[in-house]
Amino acid sequence: MQWTNNLTQTLGITYPFIQAPMLNVTTPAMVAAISNAGALGSLPVGGLQPAKILQLIQETKAQTNKPFAVNLFVNDIPTSANQETWNAMQNIIEQFAQQYNLPFKKQPLPSLQLISYKDQLEVLLQEKITIVSFTFGILDDYAINILHNNNVQLIGTATSVGEACLLSDKGIDMICVQGIEAGGHRGTFLHEDLPQIGLMALLPQVVNAVNKPVIAAGAIAEGKSLKAAMMLGAQGVQVGSAFIACKESAANSTYKNNVLQTTADSTTVTRAYTGRWMRCIKNDFIEALESAGLPFNEYPVQQMLTGFLRTLFDDKNSIKFLPMLAGQNVRKSLNEKAAEILMQMIKESV
Repeated sequence: MQWTNNLTQTLGITYPFIQAPMLNVTTPAMVAAISNAGALGSLPVGGLQPAKILQLIQETKAQTNKPFAVNLFVNDIPTSANQETWNAMQNIIEQFAQQYNLPFKKQPLPSLQLISYKDQLEVLLQEKITIVSFTFGILDDYAINILHNNNVQLIGTATSVGEACLLSDKGIDMICVQGIEAGGHRGTFLHEDLPQIGLMALLPQVVNAVNKPVIAAGAIAEGKSLKAAMMLGAQGVQVGSAFIACKESAANSTYKNNVLQTTADSTTVTRAYTGRWMRCIKNDFIEALESAGLPFNEYPVQQMLTGFLRTLFDDKNSIKFLPMLAGQNVRKSLNEKAAEILMQMIKESV
């Protein structure tokens, strides 16, 4: 397969391959390993304080001198939370916690002091980051202009043709098309109802609609699916779930072990954990919250109620409540080095 194209030349990489930014899973070591192998590593920093972002960027730079992307969350930041929704959801979570003897304490409605991507731009410019990807929305005009003026390439996320066209019209350099198969949070931002379009149906429609390099994301975890995406017009692919169990992953042992045993029908799309739609492995917690029929708090308010679950992965019942984000092709994840997984996919694609 011919690897060199507009995308690889623009990003300064050998292979048209991007490691998906997975918050709480991706580490600087993973990013560096992928970049050093000739692809593009992606460092997720959504919601993090600038000081933490600086630390992660410098840790990554210490391990590679190759290009890597920094990924932002560009959703609107809520300024308040609904008291009634908060109380009702907290009651359901308290009941679940009591059922499994989990250490949950009720908390008052929080005063929201959340980090916006606008608070993070300065450190990216300071560190001379040359590639910025983003999801959950679209950068405002000021951010687009200042990043472009500093020679930063921008990669936006779309889950529909309409979102892709808006990104293109705003001058975003490359568009990552996220099919419904993809693990993790959905990048949807124009639609009240969740687009349910599979990658292989959505991808050629976006390629025909925009005059920008398109990156395919969703259930790509082997050479065959990589080749299929390229045949449908993608100039590159973005892969995440294949790296969840890799040596450099920050995923805890329960998460990794469960991923290695998961099948395609074991995942679901839910708002139970964070208030945003995301694909993860089904469990009792999701069923309990969804069966209650209550409205979920807005993102990331819902996450403030469920975040304690991530710390309990050693609990004997952890697979019943741990948030384990994963795509439909997650069984391709391997407990090997990230670069080895990457090169295996490249080898299969030749």
